[in-house]
Amino acid sequence: MATPIIRLFTEHPQSVDETYFEHLLFAGKFAGTLFAAGFCALVHAILPFTFEKTASRMINDMHHRMHNRSK
Repeated sequence: MATPIIRLFTEHPQSVDETYFEHLLFAGKFAGTLFAAGFCALVHAILPFTFEKTASRMINDMHHRMHNRSK
């Protein structure tokens, strides 16, 4: 009975060649960076002279990390 539950937590991380905890760390950092980029974009929306390229640079860096992490 525990096997299907364990599979829910391990199947996807294994598909990207990570353990559950490696995936947790990667996804957690990714989420934190997304929140930070969103905050910078929000501040930029209100004060357009701030964070002019910050959010887009952060998202671009994340995109490259995501697509090059298994290579």
